[in-house]
Order: sequence, then C-alpha cells, then structure tokens
Amino acid sequence: MLPMRRSKLPAFIVVMGFVVVPGLQALATPAGFTDPPSDLSGKPTYLVSEIKPGDDLKIVAYGDMRFTDPANTTDTNPRARKWLVDQIAKEKPDALFVSGDLPFRGAFTADWDVYRRETAPWTAAKLSVYPTIGNHELVPTQKAGLPNYFAEFPWLERRRWYSVQIGSVYLIALDSNGGDASHAFNPGAQQRAWLETQLAHLPPEINFVFFLTHMPLINDIQSEVIADIPQATELELRRYLESEAPKAHAKFCVVSGHVHNYERFEHGGVSYIVSGGGGAKPYPIYARNPEDLYRDPGFPNFNYIVLMVHGKQADATMYRLADPKAAIFTAEVKERFTLTAR
Repeated sequence: MLPMRRSKLPAFIVVMGFVVVPGLQALATPAGFTDPPSDLSGKPTYLVSEIKPGDDLKIVAYGDMRFTDPANTTDTNPRARKWLVDQIAKEKPDALFVSGDLPFRGAFTADWDVYRRETAPWTAAKLSVYPTIGNHELVPTQKAGLPNYFAEFPWLERRRWYSVQIGSVYLIALDSNGGDASHAFNPGAQQRAWLETQLAHLPPEINFVFFLTHMPLINDIQSEVIADIPQATELELRRYLESEAPKAHAKFCVVSGHVHNYERFEHGGVSYIVSGGGGAKPYPIYARNPEDLYRDPGFPNFNYIVLMVHGKQADATMYRLADPKAAIFTAEVKERFTLTAR
C-alpha cells in the first residue's frame, strides 16, 4: 500500500509503522520542537491511492501495548503483547489503527527497539500502521518522548494530528496528550480549528469517519486507576462530534485506548470503542456504565477489533485472548456488532 501526500512529496512506503520518505530526516533533538503549520484547507493530509471509494476494507484497531523489556512482567504482559502482534499480522488488515501507548517509556530508545523487534511480523506482512500519541509516548516528558515518536514515524513530519482517506473510510487521528492537552479540543484551539475544517469538507464518497484518540471520550470506572477521565476538553470534543454527527452523511466512530480493558458505547449518534487491551497491565472495571454495550464480566480483556467494511456497513468482531495463563494461547470471539452509514 502506497499512501501519497497531496503535496508534491516523493512516494513513500509503509514498513512496520515506518513510512520511509526519501530525503526526509528525523529530528535528532527536541530543541526548537514546534508543530508544523496547520493546513486549514479541509483536504485529507494523506491519501491511500491504491484503495478506491467503494472498495472493501479490513481494519484492525487496538492500543496500549507498552513495548519494553520482556523481563518486565509487572507493567505489561509480554507474552500476551507478542501474541496479539502475531495475530494481527495474520489478519493482514488494509489498515491498523493504534490508539497510543506503543512504548512503555517513549523517551527510552530501548523500548522503541523492542517495538521494532516484536512487530517484525508487521513488517513481513507490509502492514500500514496509523498511530496516535498516548501518554506513555511522552514518558517521562513530552520534550524527551516526542522526538522518538516522530523518528519512528517520520512520514508524519512532526504532525500530532492528521487525516487519511482510505477508500470510503476517513481516519482522523487526534492528539489528546501532547501540546496543551487540557485545552486541545476547546473552541479556538489549533487542533479544534483543523478538525472543524476537516468535517466541513468531508468528501461525499466517505461512509465512515474513524476518530483515533488515546484518551476516551466516554468510559467506565476502573478499580485500579480511578482517574478524572474524560477531562473537560475531551467532553467538549464529544459534544462537538455529537452535534456534527446528525449533519454528516457518514457514520462517526471514535476509537480510543488508555483503559486497559474493553468498552463500547453508542451515544448521541456516535459509536465509541475503547480497546486498550494490547498487552499493558490490565485494569478491572469497577463499575460498568449502564450505557456500556459490552456486558461480559470476564477479565482480563487482552483484545483487538477487526472491522470488515463493505459499502455502508462495517461488521466488527472483538477477539480476546481466551486464557492468558494457558501454555498455548487461543483467540475467542467475545462480541460482534455492526456499524451502519446512512
């Protein structure tokens, strides 16, 4: 798959989360690290030219892997993490949406080395990996972590948010952790202004818009980490998307992580999928929101989502690691649901 920039940049090739652009140099230091100018034309940042509107698509979505030394079995489950990587490689999706927290410590190059080593099957399968920034990409600090993130994904050209048209699917990857995260989605904020132009100029052939964020916009209460999420700016984003959804011809779906479990909601005409079971230490649900459509009490939920898009329908399946203590891992289907565009 060869995603192409709208501007006259050379062709680039997706390789295991890298997109190699001839002549493009990754930033070596965080000194003077600034966002590139925002494009308010409303056009997609990237276009996957090989996939045409109306083509069938296979998408995989998940997050929160925390790639790090496999000897660390406290902050992450390295067996489950690697098994999920291998399963996703076998799925051979047209696009892999990753909702953040790829490394355990974004400032440590050793953790990114583990990412590259363990995701070698993605390289072999030539997967197209579309990331977003999680809080662990910025550990211990944003200044220390962002250069490694952008070195890993140089095709982003320092963009903390971007869009990709993939046939009749439109991906909008948003940054809920970098920059001024507490005001990221407030009216007048740079990212919000860009998002508004994107939705105002949504191509007519788009049937599904997937918003990729790390922090969830709606969620249950966890028993181990009772955090103040979603925060005010994330609630502002949710209100904005739900106000725009009735006006759009496409179905809106938000894919998030951060919660090391699995949750799913329908609220205000928008679908919300929280899949943070990529291998990080799992967190039990203290209390499931009555609106949470996933009611299975099983735990832990190491999982990934497969979406088969055909026309105005996207059939989704949640695959879960059946028994993390088993000698041989197996997958089980825990939920199926369908997203339908107008």
